[in-house]
Formats: sequence, structure tokens, C-alpha cells
Amino acid sequence: MVSVVVLDIRAGRACLAFLVGASLAVAGAVYQAVLQNALADPYTLGVASGAALGASLAISLGFTSLPFLPGMTSLPLFGLMGALAALAMVLSLGRAAGGARRETLVLAGVVTAAFLAALISLVKALDEESVSSIVFWIMGSLQGRGWPHVRLVAPFALVGFAVAGLRHRELDLLSLGSTQAEQLGVPARRTRLLLLAAASLSAGAAVAVCGVIGFVGLVAPHLVRLLRGAAHGPLLLGSGLLGGVLLVWADIVARAALSGGELPVGVVTALIGGPFFCLLLVRKLPGERP
Repeated sequence: MVSVVVLDIRAGRACLAFLVGASLAVAGAVYQAVLQNALADPYTLGVASGAALGASLAISLGFTSLPFLPGMTSLPLFGLMGALAALAMVLSLGRAAGGARRETLVLAGVVTAAFLAALISLVKALDEESVSSIVFWIMGSLQGRGWPHVRLVAPFALVGFAVAGLRHRELDLLSLGSTQAEQLGVPARRTRLLLLAAASLSAGAAVAVCGVIGFVGLVAPHLVRLLRGAAHGPLLLGSGLLGGVLLVWADIVARAALSGGELPVGVVTALIGGPFFCLLLVRKLPGERP
């Protein structure tokens, strides 16, 4: 009985929390470099809104079981499809509006996120019985998650980690600006699209499994910059480790905060990350360009 609880339940949930936190943090570091925006995070391009819409549709339509994946509900797969659809929409809008320039992609992401948020509101309005389930999922939670979810997230997370790690020198140059990167031999447009796609895949898979968990991808890279500097080799490694540890401890707090229940882990990360990030803003964000 003890081995079942520790190995099958607790260990799987802890591994998933670490993997999701690392995915969000590494994706945040990539977004901040590629978009040259210190406030960029894994939700900048509407990936989180797409995952939330996919999961909301699954809840509303009553798709709850997957006979070919024991121990897994349909929510992660619907969420992942929604995240990928949102990314494809943003890239298509950016291409139609003049290419993969960072300003165009950010604006396309804002428009896409707003449109998808409106669709989520529509789903909630049309199916009032599912509102509480949709809201709880959107708040982010690791409740009921385990090894099957680790297996779903891991391939996408590894792709994101590998692409970002292999391209860390290009990230250093892209953070200086597209013109400087081109002058130093980096094909800025193609490299930016590759990095954004890889980061969005890993972040989208994380959001699809656990819901919207804010501030991890925003705070972790800035903390590592304060400690290790802005070079993206150590920054990516440190952000992944710190993001994973932060979410593991946030999940512990979420489970211990209420007697007989647990808080959504997204609430815990927001309560911790919000005030901390306000402090970073007052002290000036590390890596912020004048």
C-alpha cells in the first residue's frame, strides 16, 4: 500500500510538477529572448488560451474517457490540440501581416488570446452546468495527475529543451535584435520561428495537462538572470531547474493549505509570483533593454 501511494501517486505527481515547471520556465526564457520583451511568458502567443479552449470543449461535450490510454482523460489531448491550433493561428496571422517580426507576432498573439478567451466565455455561457469544472481546470491543478500525464508531456518538453539548448548561442544574438543577429550570421526569421514553435509545443503540452499555471515562466528566468547573468546557456539550465522546483513546492503548498482538500496550484503560483514580480518591476527587470 505504501509503495503504491509513494511510487504510483506521489512520485508521478511530483515528476509531472517538475517537468511542467521546467517546461514553462524554459519556454519563458526563450520567449523573452526571441521577442525581446522582459514580460513575455509562455502565454504571450495565446498557447494557454488555446489549451484552455480545447479543455473547455472537452468538459462541455462530456468527453471524459480514452479507452486506448488507461488512466488518462480526454482533457490533455483536447488541450494540446487547442494549443497547437492557437500556435498555428498566431503564425499564420503573423505571416499574413508581414512576416515573423517580433512586434507582429506579439500583436497576433494578443488578438488570438482575446478571441479564444471570448470563445471560452461562450462555452461557459452555453453550458452552465460545466462552468465550475471549466473554471477549476483553467485555474491550474495537478490533482489526479500522474505517470500517464508525464508520458504525454515528456516528448514535447524534451523537444523544447533540446531545440533551446542547441540554439542557446543564437538566443544570445537574437536578444540583441534581429539586425545585429543577421549581421553576425544568424538567419533571424527562421531561427525565431523554430524557437517559438519548440517553446510553444512544450508550454502547450504543460498547459494542456495541468491547466493555466501563471508566473512560473515569468519569474524563474528573471531570478536566474539575477544570479547567473543573461547568457542563455546557464540561463536555460537554471530556469528549467528553478521552474521545476518552484512548481513542486507550490504543489506541496496547494495540498497542505486546506484541510480535506487542496487549492489549485495556479492560485498558489499567482499568490507567490505576483508580489515577487512586482518587486522585480520596482527594482527594474534584469535584462530589460533601456
